[in-house]
Amino acid sequence: MTEHPPVIVHPPTPSGGRRVTVRGQIVGLAHGRGDVAEFLRRAGIAGPAEEIELDDPRLVEWRGGNLDEWPMPPA
Repeated sequence: MTEHPPVIVHPPTPSGGRRVTVRGQIVGLAHGRGDVAEFLRRAGIAGPAEEIELDDPRLVEWRGGNLDEWPMPPA
């Protein structure tokens, strides 16, 4: 059985956001990488001044696109 990283950013929702889970718990709906970083700080993954490596596959699993893919919500 393969172990997943502690953070999973799920595929985009119809509203354009991406659900973020930390250790299996939903922590919020992100609309950009800044939101993901803030959720990780709030979850204790990194301190307030610490740089978060969102492209580290040991930390974050990106599903349905990578950290640069943020679809626009429908008008």
